[in-house]
Amino acid sequence: MRKPEWIKFHMHISSDYGHVRTTLSKYHLSTVCAEAKCPNRGKCYSDGTATFLILGDVCTRACKYCSVKKGKTEPLDPNEPLRVALASKELGLSFVVITSVTRDDLPDGGAHHYAETVRKVKEIVGAKVEVLIPDFRGSKKALDTVMEAEPDVLNHNIEVVPRLFKRIRPGANYQQSLDILRYVKDKYPHAIVKSGFMVGLGENKDEVFKVLKDLYYAGTDIVTIGQYLRPGKDQLPVSRYVTPEEFKEYEKYGREIGIPVVVSGPLVRSSYKAKESYEIIIRQRGDKYEAGEIPAAAY
Repeated sequence: MRKPEWIKFHMHISSDYGHVRTTLSKYHLSTVCAEAKCPNRGKCYSDGTATFLILGDVCTRACKYCSVKKGKTEPLDPNEPLRVALASKELGLSFVVITSVTRDDLPDGGAHHYAETVRKVKEIVGAKVEVLIPDFRGSKKALDTVMEAEPDVLNHNIEVVPRLFKRIRPGANYQQSLDILRYVKDKYPHAIVKSGFMVGLGENKDEVFKVLKDLYYAGTDIVTIGQYLRPGKDQLPVSRYVTPEEFKEYEKYGREIGIPVVVSGPLVRSSYKAKESYEIIIRQRGDKYEAGEIPAAAY
């Protein structure tokens, strides 16, 4: 399908764009921005930010929407947490977002590696850290390993409505993902819990509303909703392009049912402007704004 006007975007290039790419190359680091062909890559790089991709760049899952490489994985690099921290320091980041491929081949799914990366960033950079984790096959021990490193935001994406899981997310389980969010919120009540999902893959409005309700009852503080964009010919085609008005409807509904921050729009991605969403929650918790006066993040 031809992309509508509201999907079209322009690459924003600044001097920071080159600096980010050079720094990533210097420390031999991958980003989900590049591997997943994110449409906001140019904007984020030009703002001097990136989302680090750890545990290598090869995934053991085969989700039908994702362009990250699949196949034979490599052993973990024990120096990767340090390199992420040094790159974050060189980029001057005050808020660091870390995600990964899924590593079902590892006994703990890479949880210890996540924890080490969070600790190194906090030790060397002193930055706030958001982790966007895989499902670790539902392992509570793995979740505890990550949470004991004290990330400031724990993000685990639902990705799609439950009806589409079997076809689009083989190896994943909708209820398991909800249970991950609920477990973290129950055991670590001060943690900021975040999730997100895509639309435009064949879901209907009622299914989107149901996911928002499920995320609310799971204790989610921040939800992101964005348009699925086909990254290449090997991935699923777009079912439809959701209008900006419908995205606003989802955002309004999510807030009305009690989710503190809902960021919904065609080019919204899970980690885009993550720092701003985090700061909104912190302001809410500090009671610095009266009800209804909390500003929405500018996406």
